[in-house]
Amino acid sequence: MATKVETSVEDKLRALYDLQLIDSRVDEIRNVRGELPLEVEDLEDDVLGLKTRMDKLKTDLETINYEIGAKKNLIEEAKVLIKKYADQQKNVRNSREFNSLAKEVEFQELEIQLAEKNIKEFKVQIEQKKEVISETKEKLVERESHLKHKKSELDAILAETDKEEKALLAKSEKFEKQIEDRLVQAYKRIRNNVKNGLAVVPIERGASGGSFFTIPPQVQVEIASRKKIITDEHSGRILVDPVLAEEEQQKMHKMFAKI
Repeated sequence: MATKVETSVEDKLRALYDLQLIDSRVDEIRNVRGELPLEVEDLEDDVLGLKTRMDKLKTDLETINYEIGAKKNLIEEAKVLIKKYADQQKNVRNSREFNSLAKEVEFQELEIQLAEKNIKEFKVQIEQKKEVISETKEKLVERESHLKHKKSELDAILAETDKEEKALLAKSEKFEKQIEDRLVQAYKRIRNNVKNGLAVVPIERGASGGSFFTIPPQVQVEIASRKKIITDEHSGRILVDPVLAEEEQQKMHKMFAKI
C-alpha cells in the first residue's frame, strides 16, 4: 500500500470536510431516487409471481382436460363392453352365465355414471380455473403497466444522475486516499451512526451543525485554530470552523459544476 504523505491538521480537516461534501452530494442523488429501486424490485417480484401462477393454472387446466378425455374414453370402452355382454347374454346356456353377464353390464353402467359425474366436476373446476386465470391476467396487466411506468421513472433519474454519481464516487475514493486510514475509518463510523450521514460539520451559531447544544467559547477558539481534530461531545461529529467550511464549500461547488 502506498504511504500517505504527512499533512498538517488543517489539511486533514479540509480533506475530511471535502470528503463529507462529496459524500453528501452522493446522498442527495440517491435520495432523489428514493424508494424507486425497491418499488421496481417489488413490482418485478409481483410480476414474476403472477406469471408463475398463470403457468400453474394453465398446467392445471391441461391436466383437467386430459382427465376429461380419459373419462370419455372410459365411457366409450364401457359402452362397447355393455354391448358385448348384451350380445353374449343372447347365447348363454344357463341363468348363472346370464346373471354373471348382467353383473358385468351393471358394473360398466356404474362406471359410466361415475365417469359422467367426474366429468361434470371437472367442468366446474375448469370454470373456476378460468375465472381465476382471468382475474390473475387482469392483475398481471395492471402490475406490468405499473412496473413499466416505475422503470421509466427510475431510468430517467438514472440517466440524469448516474454519470455524476460515478464521478463523485471516484472523487470520494481519491480523497479517502489522501487521508490516513485511522481518520477515514472514524469518519465512516460516524457517518454510519448518524441518520443524515453528516460526520464532519461546521460550527453554526455557536453550536455543532444540526445541533442545539452550544459549544463552549474556548472549544470554538481551539476549533478555529485548526491545531487538532475536535469532535462534538454530544453527537461525536468532527467539527470545523465556519470559515474553513465556507472556503471548502466554494471550492467543491466549482468542482461539482464541472462534473
